[in-house]
Amino acid sequence: MSLLRTRIPATTRSLATAVAHPAGPVPRAKSRASGVEGQVRSNWLRGEVQQVWDTPLMELVFKAASVHRQWHDPERIQLCTLMNIKTGGCLEDCSYCSQSSKHKGTPTKATPLVQLDPVIEAARQAKANGSTRFCMGAAWRGLEGRKRGFERILEMVREVRGMGMEVCTTLGMLTPEQARQLKNAGLSAYNHNLDTSREYYPSVITTRTYEDRLETLQAVRDAGIKVCSGGILGLGEKDEDRVGLIWEVGRLPEHPESFPVNTLVPIPGTPMENNEPVPVHTVIRTIATARIVMPKTIIRLAAGRHTFTETEQAMAFMAGANAIFTGEQMLTTPCSGWDEDKAMLGRWGLRGLRSFEDAEGHKVDDKFVQVEEGGQAVLTAEAKAELQAAEAQ
Repeated sequence: MSLLRTRIPATTRSLATAVAHPAGPVPRAKSRASGVEGQVRSNWLRGEVQQVWDTPLMELVFKAASVHRQWHDPERIQLCTLMNIKTGGCLEDCSYCSQSSKHKGTPTKATPLVQLDPVIEAARQAKANGSTRFCMGAAWRGLEGRKRGFERILEMVREVRGMGMEVCTTLGMLTPEQARQLKNAGLSAYNHNLDTSREYYPSVITTRTYEDRLETLQAVRDAGIKVCSGGILGLGEKDEDRVGLIWEVGRLPEHPESFPVNTLVPIPGTPMENNEPVPVHTVIRTIATARIVMPKTIIRLAAGRHTFTETEQAMAFMAGANAIFTGEQMLTTPCSGWDEDKAMLGRWGLRGLRSFEDAEGHKVDDKFVQVEEGGQAVLTAEAKAELQAAEAQ
């Protein structure tokens, strides 16, 4: 029996057999969370979110874990893979990003939009390794004047969606019509982070306003696409800015389907290359607060996770995180590999979360990996066959 399982109250034991998904809760069980904890609401006051944040950390994690078990199977972690389909040359001036054309001394070089075949190959490999969401990122301010490139991306979306995977893109600002086209192509989710609080935002970015970002989120929502929107820790912000970010996202008319928690990976040549690392306890507090404010939302451990120890990641899962990015790398920063992550999940008694887009019910749990004595991850015969098929294409 895993350490995490021993913490589940008897009244919630039945959750272990459920497949959780943000589209609907697992059966609600009694918990020690009190007041509004566990209720889905969009009328949060900023002071209320601050009170949640200020809760002593161990009590905060316990409350967040109780809420998490009301809406999600605590044994399930979604594996996601991100591919950079167009690198560098971005016209934005995001102070943390090496892909900005404003930062001349970064190691990132601009490349054109990739062709379709490498995307299909990468998605197949990701699925064979247990990932159920495939994300594609392009370093653009928006899609204006990129008709041919957008048509290619629509084809990428159709192909990946046809594999039964959730497909997500992050392409900058969107118009309502562009969002509709992405929806018609089969896009599951669109990522557009708010990054930080409204107050601190101008210290990070000047070429795109906070309202610009919110308008894109509205266009995505209106098109029927799930919203993925989170932030970055370590930009020089204060606790009140972290509270402000969670409050802004938590008071949207409908909470995001997912909330990525990134920690800054300082890159030489960017204005934030010398920023101090954010303490892990701040990351845990952010996750736990977000879990209480947005009970149904998938909380994704994103950039910077490779710097956390396994024990620190386990505490993040206890606090309510239930998705990780895994594979070769993020956009321009390192990422923990599939084998490493699957071995870690196996040691903690955790399993993969099935894609909600998979009509065939593709299994992504303990059947895709076996963990031998000593913690070595070994692919099952079924997973090996899928991987070999992908490599043969």
